[in-house]
Amino acid sequence: MIDVAVRRLRPDAHVPEPAYDGDAGLDLAACDQIVLGPGERAVVSTGLAVEIPEGYAGFVQPRSGLAARHGIGIVNSPGLIDSGYRGEIRVVLLNTGGETFSVEPGMRIAQLVVMPVVAVRLVVVDELAASERGVRGFGSSSS
Repeated sequence: MIDVAVRRLRPDAHVPEPAYDGDAGLDLAACDQIVLGPGERAVVSTGLAVEIPEGYAGFVQPRSGLAARHGIGIVNSPGLIDSGYRGEIRVVLLNTGGETFSVEPGMRIAQLVVMPVVAVRLVVVDELAASERGVRGFGSSSS
């Protein structure tokens, strides 16, 4: 287990926590009241900033219940929080459903998952090693 510092940027911000022991995601709650019509998107404040340790990244992901029941997703899912970012966590919600959806302050709108990431260095080469898949692209393994 690692410690991740979190700072409330607004007094009404909810510090995220998992819904159940062992959950990977920490529930992020809205600080704003926003109405999303069908097809609309909005940036929703959480009122929080985090200090992700070096060697880790935070990933903001949708909540399956909001997606299944209301068609609410996250436009840039997963949203990436790099270890050096200290600004507010904001979530870009999209209403893909057919009805207006109201976001209320304190409503759980997304999940934050913190995971280790490996630093990479790109090395330019003339050719890549062969693989079984080769150059077959997106959807190449479907029947």
